[in-house]
Amino acid sequence: MVLRRLLLAMLNDHRLLDRLAEARPIRAAARLTAAALTRGLRLRNNFLRELKEEAARAKDAWPNQRRGNEKGRGP
Repeated sequence: MVLRRLLLAMLNDHRLLDRLAEARPIRAAARLTAAALTRGLRLRNNFLRELKEEAARAKDAWPNQRRGNEKGRGP
């Protein structure tokens, strides 16, 4: 309980937060986090684009597609 109050008091001190933000380890951690997020978003976007392209190719390659209740019926 006391530790929680101390942490909250420290986090509400703007001078302390500014000093922490300027610290080399905090900046390095922020840089790594930003790089990981950017790379993850780029990989996700590439995967989704390739998936859409593959789905479009599969749809175009599938002959005589039928939908709904017509599925399974003869001509």
